[in-house]
Amino acid sequence: MGTSTPAFLGYTVRGPQAPTPPVRINSWSEFVDTFHFRSPMGVEALGRELTRLSEAITEAEAELERLGRDLAEKATTGEPPVLTQQELTFLVVVQAADWAGEAVDGEDRKEAEAAAQKVAEALPGPYGLWITAGNALADLKRRKGELTVLAEYFEQSGMIQLPEAVYGFFANGGTSCYVLRLDPDKTLADEVDGNPDKRTGLAGLKSVPDVSMVAVPDVWREGTEADVGADIMGKVVAHCVTMRNRLALLEPPPDTAPADVPQFFGHLASPDVEDAAFTALYYPWVNVPGVDGIPRTVVPSGHLAGVWARTDAERGVFKAPANQNLRGVLSLPTLLTDQRHGELNDKGVNCLRVFPDRGLLVWGARTRSSSRDWRYLNVRRLVSFLSDSIRQSSTWAVFEPNDDRLWATLRHSVSSFLTDQWRQGALLGRTPDEAFYVICDRTNNTSATIDAGQVICDIGIAPVRPAEFVHFTITQIAGQPGATS
Repeated sequence: MGTSTPAFLGYTVRGPQAPTPPVRINSWSEFVDTFHFRSPMGVEALGRELTRLSEAITEAEAELERLGRDLAEKATTGEPPVLTQQELTFLVVVQAADWAGEAVDGEDRKEAEAAAQKVAEALPGPYGLWITAGNALADLKRRKGELTVLAEYFEQSGMIQLPEAVYGFFANGGTSCYVLRLDPDKTLADEVDGNPDKRTGLAGLKSVPDVSMVAVPDVWREGTEADVGADIMGKVVAHCVTMRNRLALLEPPPDTAPADVPQFFGHLASPDVEDAAFTALYYPWVNVPGVDGIPRTVVPSGHLAGVWARTDAERGVFKAPANQNLRGVLSLPTLLTDQRHGELNDKGVNCLRVFPDRGLLVWGARTRSSSRDWRYLNVRRLVSFLSDSIRQSSTWAVFEPNDDRLWATLRHSVSSFLTDQWRQGALLGRTPDEAFYVICDRTNNTSATIDAGQVICDIGIAPVRPAEFVHFTITQIAGQPGATS
């Protein structure tokens, strides 16, 4: 079972019809091709080019109108005239439609082509100039239309957070994630639950077993009220509690002052309930260069998901995802003191800090739980990993004879797996016997459980916990008289 795959729910600039089922993305380039956009220029250069095109179009329209009047005058005068007024009208209307890329009736086109042939033979100069000017204007309008779409993409991108989260994930070491695009015409609160039949929203994530983190970067989009945002967060956490193999990465509203962070907790579940053990809360938001070259302040959840994935790959899921550099971040909008950090840490907030000569670091690895067993992220994630791995690797036991032979095989299989985890440093103890126990025998498999078709295997583990505080005792020894070195 993998431990490094997040799911991001939110809004994108473009992509499949929203809302979408989970779409697996394996790189930032793949995300751009599927849900974002590429631009040949930055937003400032784009604005300048659109201004230039508007001016050029105004001049080109005036030139086309002048040449059109000249052609009309020469084509409809004389004895006999090259074109009748009706033929000229057909020619102008159909040619204008062609320049605009619009459909034309078949009969109208025949009339226009006949008129074009007459005037091209009789007045090749004026007609050629008119056609050339019209083609040039059409090219300018087509180019402006393309860049206008890009400008709209830039504007939409500046209003959403999901692309920044996905970029932060891959920038920090992530390898693959799932993206669920929500309908931008509906509120996130109405969309996040999703539809199990269409595999959208949180309901759609239930069918993706390898997801181990869930983030909703756009939860605070467009000034979401604190209680509404907390309600959305509650749905995400409830999903994680139900699945039991994933955690929610969350953050308080933007511009929340350090002193106000605890007040936001009043909208969330109590740290004494099970939901808190599946919640990872990070603070503050981060300043980034912006995926479109426009610096902005964004949620850190995507970057943190990448840090989790990087830590898992370098050390293992048992290592606390902290004391790690945060890549792709320019600075923090809020700098914390040690005292304020300590206050937030006690309440289960994982802080991002800047330290001299070390840069920007993730400086916290707690869940929101007040329980000693589930206080640390790596413990909660390790137990989820072990539970899922053992469950998936034991499916062979289904429908086997429920006897001592089966129990012994299960004990051996689980013990071998846990021994490997102990050797890697995931479990505490000098020997495997100190690190875990596996009970699957007649003491917990009774006649009643056998008759019910159940095999019970009780497992206990001693997970390693992070050295969150390192204390040193320094004693000064006074020099002794007459001592020599």
